[in-house]
Order: sequence, then structure tokens, then C-alpha cells
Amino acid sequence: MKDYRDIILRPVITEKTMQLQGNNNAYTFEVVKNTNKVEVAKAIENLFGVKVEKVNISNTKAKKKRVGRHYGVVNGYKKAIVTLKDGQSIDLFGEE
Repeated sequence: MKDYRDIILRPVITEKTMQLQGNNNAYTFEVVKNTNKVEVAKAIENLFGVKVEKVNISNTKAKKKRVGRHYGVVNGYKKAIVTLKDGQSIDLFGEE
């Protein structure tokens, strides 16, 4: 079994994820490509000490980017949207 800190790579902070966090108590994380919902739920519960209600996982596609006449690729990643039970929260920014 993997270490829980190896499954969760980083939180995904965008306007849409901040809205999800405020309205639905859902947090978005970038996770390792070969993980599943059960492993993500256990990792979140052990790392942050909260109760997970539901986990949704999606793969984001790689995107082509262009700078001048040169093309490149921004790699895709796997993200997990974790919904917590009522009354639970994760402090992502270190605020008190």
C-alpha cells in the first residue's frame, strides 16, 4: 500500500474550485494517475482528520500550447473532487 502523502500531490486552486468549496463543501486535489476513489478517500481522512462523504475522479487531457511558432504540450493530470460531510472543513491556506 502506498503512503497517503504520496497519493495527494497538491490542491487545485481555481475560481471554480473555490466556488465548489464554499457552496458544496467540496475540495479539489491533483492525485497520482494510478489511484482510485477508495485510496483518495482514505488519504484525505488520514492526512486532514476529516470525514469524506463522496469522491469523484476525472482525468484532464493534455493541452497543446504555442509560443510564437513553437508548439509544446502541457501534460494532463488526474484530479479528485472530495465532498466532505456537513460540519467538516480543510484549512488549505493556514488561516485561523
